[in-house]
Amino acid sequence: MKKTLRSGYTTGACAAAAAKGATLMLVSQGVVSEVSIDLPAGVSATFQLHGQSFSANEAGCFVVKDAGDDPDVTNGAELHARVMRNPTHPPFPEGGSSVIITGGIGIGKVTKPGLAVPPGEWAINPVPRRMITESVGAVLHEFNIQNSTFNIEVSIPNGEELAKKTLNARLGIIGGLSILGTTGIVRPISVKAWTDTIDAALDVARACGCETVVLSTGRSSEMAAQKHLSPLPEEACIMMGDHVAYALQACAKRGFMKPIIACQFAKMLKIACGHENTHAAASELDLAVLREWAEAAHLPPEHIAIISHANTAREIAVATGFDRELMEVVAGRARDAAAVHAPGIQMRPLLCGYDGTIVI
Repeated sequence: MKKTLRSGYTTGACAAAAAKGATLMLVSQGVVSEVSIDLPAGVSATFQLHGQSFSANEAGCFVVKDAGDDPDVTNGAELHARVMRNPTHPPFPEGGSSVIITGGIGIGKVTKPGLAVPPGEWAINPVPRRMITESVGAVLHEFNIQNSTFNIEVSIPNGEELAKKTLNARLGIIGGLSILGTTGIVRPISVKAWTDTIDAALDVARACGCETVVLSTGRSSEMAAQKHLSPLPEEACIMMGDHVAYALQACAKRGFMKPIIACQFAKMLKIACGHENTHAAASELDLAVLREWAEAAHLPPEHIAIISHANTAREIAVATGFDRELMEVVAGRARDAAAVHAPGIQMRPLLCGYDGTIVI
């Protein structure tokens, strides 16, 4: 019997839960043993709290991250939150209270451009920031707390040591880990589990009479494709993750010769560079190749300069304003690379922006 792989929770979800627990203890002046929060995935989750402490103006606790069956270096890490209430200093523009989020021990700081958080900021991504703000805000609303500022400090005691096992330093995240997650849930990334799922999903799509399928690298891209291609049969949406070559070959075996690949620019560039798995390759090499393509296509010198000095593919896309000609160059190369992975395939690239829209 196959073992069903167990999902876990992101660092963002754990940090939000710890922040909510600490806030509850601060405003209620009592020990809280567990909290439930709403996740962006559309479900709620309950987290056990540890290390609880509180005083009149400060409270803290931590959540132990459970990554499920995902081989994540942060599995078992302690996500600490310390909440401090500042003295009342009205007026607040729209009533309510203000929530300020900072990083502490074991949280990295961004030093290079091109990431979701600008240089100089704590490496706490936008969705986790929103989760923390909403989770704390729910407590403040419940207790009708107004005209106060709450400082939320997130920390991971051994985060700096754990970060050495990641690519954070190469990306310019120094001093610790990132607080990540777009859905709040960590899905196991076992290769066999992924490929089995891709095969099964394609079989369902064929059985349901789908004319083509949309292969996506992640949920954000899948949602953008669903919105853009509406109405789109649910069975036509295949989450391939990083397994682009396998997914294309599996499509060809089942007669899906004109699949659509929905992904953001960094993944599209990796596909264009011919990587069989978009998780594995070093981005420095991809950016060097992109510059060669841009020069061969006689793109404007200012765009070539941006590529030359960029740290990430995301930085290039944003800095060039998703330049149509540059995007088309990469999309064309991705079509060619797809045909190498699966001869005869005529892949259609669907390039997704970072705001849920379709670029090309």
